Amino acid sequence: MVDGPMSEDVLVGEGEPSGYAAVVGARLRAVRRQKRLSLQAVEAASAHEFKASVLGAYERGERAISVPRLQRLARLYDVPVDQLLPEQSGEGARDGARSTAGLLSPRHDKIRVDLSKLKDSNGPEVAALQRYLATIQVERQDFNGQVLTVRGDDMRVIGATLGLGVTELVERLDELGLLYRP
Repeated sequence: MVDGPMSEDVLVGEGEPSGYAAVVGARLRAVRRQKRLSLQAVEAASAHEFKASVLGAYERGERAISVPRLQRLARLYDVPVDQLLPEQSGEGARDGARSTAGLLSPRHDKIRVDLSKLKDSNGPEVAALQRYLATIQVERQDFNGQVLTVRGDDMRVIGATLGLGVTELVERLDELGLLYRP
């Protein structure tokens, strides 16, 4: 697709308030940065569909992105399309977790899962884990794609789903090679 006058998206006129386009742009920038991608890297990864200059204009709110292009950008970033849009509720943090002090041993207060290894794994328990962790990523708006910290409350739910206690869950994830080790 050519990013010219016949493009699907719209230039925001000079002097016009760019309100929503600017808020969407800030969200696009935040997700791109979480993915640790430069504008040029996105251009290259998209086979030049998303020119760096045009993506920058989206991120600055100077240009409004069309829905079809937003969907293609979401696929490129490997995130649900709604995560490229700002929150409607105005609520800030989505990731407030209840304290797990005293319920877990200090060693299992939280774990870090290697998402790249998880993506390459398969099996029914891995599929369940992938679905649950994808939900956590959406709730936290955390799309770095490398590592996800799983908190105590979530470990108990995952363990219960798989018929394991927290300690057994951690051991099983270790056996599967899914724990992140820097």
